[in-house]
Amino acid sequence: MTLRAVLRLSVAAAVLAVVSGCATAPAGQSGQSGQSGQAGQKPYAANPIDPWENFNRKVFAFNDAIDEAVLKPVAQAYKDWVPQLVRTGVSNVFGNIGDVWSTANQFLQGKPGSGFEMGMRVLTNTLFGLGGLLDPATEMHLPRRSEDFGQTLGVWGLPAGPYLVLPLLGPSSVRDAAGVPLDRYAGSTSLYVDVNTWTTSALQLVNVRAELLATTRFLSDVSLDKYSFTRDAYLARRLDQVYDGSPPLPAFVDEFADSPPAPPPPPKKGN
Repeated sequence: MTLRAVLRLSVAAAVLAVVSGCATAPAGQSGQSGQSGQAGQKPYAANPIDPWENFNRKVFAFNDAIDEAVLKPVAQAYKDWVPQLVRTGVSNVFGNIGDVWSTANQFLQGKPGSGFEMGMRVLTNTLFGLGGLLDPATEMHLPRRSEDFGQTLGVWGLPAGPYLVLPLLGPSSVRDAAGVPLDRYAGSTSLYVDVNTWTTSALQLVNVRAELLATTRFLSDVSLDKYSFTRDAYLARRLDQVYDGSPPLPAFVDEFADSPPAPPPPPKKGN
């Protein structure tokens, strides 16, 4: 398993979501299945990775309604009316800006080799790719290795914590939500180019949503429970990202053991 006018408001909403979620369990949530909450609300058994599931499902439904009513139609119109060449250029520019923050996170994670490679990628695309409009770095075998501050916190051993759905921003965890404000600030286009932040943020949001049209269509077709599918896919992807594609195997749980198994060690830093 992100991230973008909408975005400043989203950060504030995300903080409120974290505070309200950490302060108390959502109404109607119980540690046992079968207990009902509010009238007409479907109860869910407590899940260790998703203890705020009732609350998260409400936010997920809100996000899905906003997406269906606004984001998806706008993204579809953008894809239908804007030429592919222009859309690719827009994606390249935003990707190049994001690579700057990824470079910083590579160094923060103690991976200087990947950091220098990402730095060369940014320099190459900026100088020879018309400010990032083109992507000659990929052709020069300098692949994009995207990193964010949530991954950096994970590399240094901070647990992900419970799963959390953020208003407008979507799937996250307590750890990843804590990194959202810094990711949004460091990845802001206005830091590098004198442009209107609201306009570029809206364009980035629409561009990303347009790229995900096929993915979300597939998700709707194959999943019986879109919420659970999204949650499990997000958590698996984030674990894979923190461990650079080599996550630890699940620990064997001995039901007769006196103490629970130790948590997996943090990923090794360096290349």
